[in-house]
This record gives sequence, C-alpha cells and structure tokens, in this order.
Amino acid sequence: MTRSARVLTWTLASLLLIVTLLVIVIATFDWNRVKPTLNAKVSEALQRPFAINGNLAVVWQLEPEQGGWRAWIPSPRFIAEDLTLGNPDWLKEPRMAAVKRVEFRLAPLPLLFRQIAIARIDLNQPSATLKRLADGRENWTFDFGPKDEQAEPSRWGLDIGAIGFDKGQVSLDDQLLKTTLDVDIDPLGKPIPFAEIVGKATAQRAGTAQDYAFSLKVKGRYKGQPLSGNGKIGGLLALQGASRPFPLQADMQIADTRIALAGILTDPRNLGALDLRLRLSGASLGNLYPLTGVTLPDSPAYSTDGHLVAKLHEPGGALFRYEGFNGKIGDSDIHGDLTFVSSQPRPKLSGNLVSNQLLFKDLAPLIGADSNAEQKARGGASKQPAGTVLPVEEFRTERWRSMDADVTFSGKRIVHSQELPFNDLSSHFVLDDGVLRLAPLRFGVAGGKLDAQVRLDGRTVPLQGRAQLSARGFKLKQLFPAFEPMKTSFGQLNGDADLSGRGNSVAALLATSNGELKMLINDGAISRGLMEIAGLNVGNYVVGQLFGDKEVKINCAAADFGIKEGVASTRLFVFDTENAIIYVNGTANFASEQLDLKINPESKGVRLLSLRSPLYVRGPFAKPNAGVQAVPLALRGAGMVALGVVIGPAAGLLALVAPGGDVPNQCTPLLEQMKAG
Repeated sequence: MTRSARVLTWTLASLLLIVTLLVIVIATFDWNRVKPTLNAKVSEALQRPFAINGNLAVVWQLEPEQGGWRAWIPSPRFIAEDLTLGNPDWLKEPRMAAVKRVEFRLAPLPLLFRQIAIARIDLNQPSATLKRLADGRENWTFDFGPKDEQAEPSRWGLDIGAIGFDKGQVSLDDQLLKTTLDVDIDPLGKPIPFAEIVGKATAQRAGTAQDYAFSLKVKGRYKGQPLSGNGKIGGLLALQGASRPFPLQADMQIADTRIALAGILTDPRNLGALDLRLRLSGASLGNLYPLTGVTLPDSPAYSTDGHLVAKLHEPGGALFRYEGFNGKIGDSDIHGDLTFVSSQPRPKLSGNLVSNQLLFKDLAPLIGADSNAEQKARGGASKQPAGTVLPVEEFRTERWRSMDADVTFSGKRIVHSQELPFNDLSSHFVLDDGVLRLAPLRFGVAGGKLDAQVRLDGRTVPLQGRAQLSARGFKLKQLFPAFEPMKTSFGQLNGDADLSGRGNSVAALLATSNGELKMLINDGAISRGLMEIAGLNVGNYVVGQLFGDKEVKINCAAADFGIKEGVASTRLFVFDTENAIIYVNGTANFASEQLDLKINPESKGVRLLSLRSPLYVRGPFAKPNAGVQAVPLALRGAGMVALGVVIGPAAGLLALVAPGGDVPNQCTPLLEQMKAG
C-alpha cells in the first residue's frame, strides 16, 4: 500500500470513527442537562423569556421519504416538549406563544459545509397571542440589539424546508388597527382535494398545491367592525420554492361586506404573493374604504367575482391585480380589470371598467341622489331633508387625498326608463392629490351627445367645483319616443352650461354657483300629455291653461339664464308656438330651492281665454304652485317691449343653431328678429 493510500485510509477511518462516536454521544447523551444553558442563551438572544419545560431528546431515524441514497442515511431528530416564549417587558401578560411539542430533523452532511439544513419542523398544538399597542409597539417583532457594523457576517446558513402544524389557536389584539381576532385551527379529519374547492381551472394554474387539511374559525372585530368567518388551509407550509403552494380558503363577513376567497399563497417564505379567486359583495362600494383604504364611490348593493393576484414585496409597493372580474352594482352589470399599487407618496388605483347595461338609477348614489331608504340601506349617514330636491349628502373629500386613481368607464347602454332610453356613457376618472376630474364625462342621449368636463378640488374647504357641459343634437322624436306628435319632428335640442361653485354637496355647489345656461329647441310639439310623460305636473297645468287639451307646434324655444351666487335669472326665455309667443321671466334660487317665474303669452291673433292674463309658477322645487296672475295684462305689447333687453342673449343663442341639415332651423328668424331689436 502506498503512502498516499495509507493516509487516505486513515483519514476516512478517523472520520468514520468521529461520526460513530458523535452518533453514540447524541443517542446516549441526556439532553435535558443542556436545557438551562439552552434556555438562557435563547432568552438572551431574543431578549425575552424562552423555556423548554418538558423533555428534550434526540433520536436517530431513517427518512425513507427522502428517496435514493439519502433514505439509507440516518438523521438526528430533535424533540422538545412544552415550549413557551414570553412577551417583552412592556407587556403585562407573561406569555406570547406556546407549543406542546416540536420536532425537526437535522441533516448531518450539510453541517460539513456550515449549512444548517432542516427539511421540516412539526409544531404540535401551537398557540400565540399577538399584541400591538396604540404607539406601534408589537410583540411579534424581536429586538436583537444593536448590530456590530465591523463584525463579519456569519458563515453559517439556515435552510428550513417546510413547517407542519396541527390544532392550534391564535389571538390578535391590535390597538393601532382597532382589531381583535380569535382564530381556532382544527384538523378536518379527512383532507379535501384542492381542486374540489377552487375548481379544475384554478387547480391546473396552481400546479401541485397540497390538499386542505385544517379548518379555520375566526371571530372578532376588524377596524372596529364586527367580523366572523371560517375557512380552510393546508397542513404543510412549504418555505422552499413554490413547488408546494400553500392552499387558502375563507368566507368572511365584516359588517355588511362579505369576502370569499380560494387559492394559494405562492411565496410562503416571505408571505409575499397570492393567487386567489375573490368574491366581494356588500351594501355599498364606499363601505370598502374603512376596510381596505381604497377610495370608491357610494353605490347600490354590489357583488363581484374575479381573479386576484397579489405581490406584496414589489419595489414600488405592494401590488394587487383584480383581473377579469364580473359582477353587478344594483341592477347594472360590471366587468373589468383593476390594479392597486401601494406606491408613494400615495397608492394608486387604475384600470378599465365596462357595463353592458347600466341603469340610470344605479348612478344616483354617486352624487347622493338616491332616496333616504336607499341611503340607509347602503349605510349613508346623511339623509335628504323632506321637501328638498337637490342632493345634500356630502362628498367624502377627506378620502380623496388618501390615494390617486386613473380609471376609464364605459356604459354601453344606459336605461333611464322604457320611455326615455339613454344610449351610452363613457368617462375618464382621474384623482390626483385630492383633485377629482371627469374629463370627459360623455353621455349619448336621444341621438346626440352630452359632453361634460368636471373638476372638483377636494383640497380646499369647502370643495371648489366647476362643470362645463355641452348638449348637441338631441333628437326630439327620440327624446320623447312615447309622444306621438313628436315622432315626425326633425327638431333638436342644443345647449351649453358653465357653472362653478363651492361646497361639499351638489346642493351646496349649486347654492353658490356662478355661470350661465343656454338652451335651444327647434321644431317640436307640446301638450298636457307631453308634460305627463315628463312628470312635470306644474307644466301640465300651465300648458293646459295656455292651450287647453290640444297639441301645439313649437317653432322655437330659447332660454338664456345668468347665474350669480346660486340664483338663476332669465335673460331670455321664450317659446314661439303656432298660436302665441310666450315669454318667461323670473328666477330660480338654488340656495332656497324656490321658483319665481312669470309667464306672459302674446296671442298671434287667436283669442284664447287663457291668453288674457299672465300665469305664474312659484314655490319650492319639490312642489311649486302655478296660477293666474291677479292683475290682468296691462300692455298688449308686453312681449315686444321685452325685445329691447334681449338683444345680447339672442345673439349668443344663435351659436347653438345647428348648421346644415335638410330642415331649416325655425329659431333663426326669431333670434335674428330679437337681435335686430
């Protein structure tokens, strides 16, 4: 035997002897003798009490599940019973966590390479009490003392493959979030296949997700609101890679919001990624803000069902994508994709939403225009006072600066009623540091378009708002499809409005508004029947007084209002009919919601009883009164006298006359006459 062979033989023999002695020592040594030292060292490192109160032992076992040659190499299995971990000294309660029994297998060969390899840790009956005080101190964060900047990093590495557990209890008392939860974990008895809960499509996407092994029961309060629910989880938290994604399933109720989810935790080591099917439902989307911090508008009852992907440790902030969701808001359908990023300085919501059939009534809660009963159902605190029309419910501007948003919305068909369908709706919502812009907000109405540019600055107190509206090409025969005489009309409605105001509700904005409103209607018809279709009872009375029960052709209707500090005053309001020219003068006060209008008809030669005296419309918007003026018309030419003061408004309204077309616009001669004075 050569000298090299002898050296190699003696080296291998020495190693074998050392390993054999090590195995004998580990197997025969009374490990309970090192417990005091071990407890003291761990307590010192964690800076809180730690103790192994029960037996501490090591046994050598084969691990057949390892497969291959590793299945024939015994490994030491460490077993510790009755472990407790105390709280930091600033908490009165002595114990934070306890485990009845802990087992783990230490792979011996990686120790030669300074690697502590633990394939699996099994926890038997774990329990924990997690607490966070109002000042932010939390008992699940460990203080390991100041780091020595000059000290070399340890050359030893720790590699834990998985954590197994069984029946346990966890309680949470978070004063910062105003949250208290009690969670009970119990074995299911018989595992439930992953695909049975999530469906085949999701199971295929998840790959080799393990079966559900334990049930969860949760009860308590989340952010001050009652919470209860149940769920299922797997029994083995695989920390190495995503080869065994950890299954999750939960069905929870928080106040009036229900959350149902099923899927996987795809980054168990960092608790960093989720892939779930998520269903949400509740009384109002606005009620999600206290739970999630996402600013959404008030709405009718809603439900959604989609695919949620979360990446919680992205460089730009935690990212949540709610993909391909479908649902309903009120009686309207909703579909789309949304992305929420917890970025700085503010998180941001972006995405695209589509509704194939959007009911107009489901838009009412966005501006507080739903009924008191509907407001109560969605949890609204503000109630509309009796006898008022303009919505008084305040915008929640304090939420607008908590996040940014960039969302497009398309309503392919809007339904107001069977008699008055809207065509479509499209809008681009942008929320930037408390400023909300709808640019544009576009409705398709009766063959025409209503375009609006809305800007609401929630940074100021009260809110500052401006709305610019343009109505073009509303076809009268489509606007009133149930009114027979209008079906042959070629007339149109055009209009412009520019309003600005201050206040945190629609009512307050209009009560302080300044601006103007112009409107032009060409070639229409009017009757009491039309007023009934439009729901205008006062108009029904006025038309009845002027024309009786017959239908009357309107050549032109023109209106120009100047608005100052919430009071709209007529600069020009005239109807040119086949029987008479009717002038309307007066005011509409948005602050007091009061009308004060005088209607002066001038006959075109037909002596109608109703044309002998002017009419009036006065009183609250909700229920105005109409009647005949007590003083008879003094000047037969009162209408012509008015022409002298409407030259400017008449000239301005000529811009609303639609150019071109096969039918002449009958407003042109009337306005030209007024312009000439």
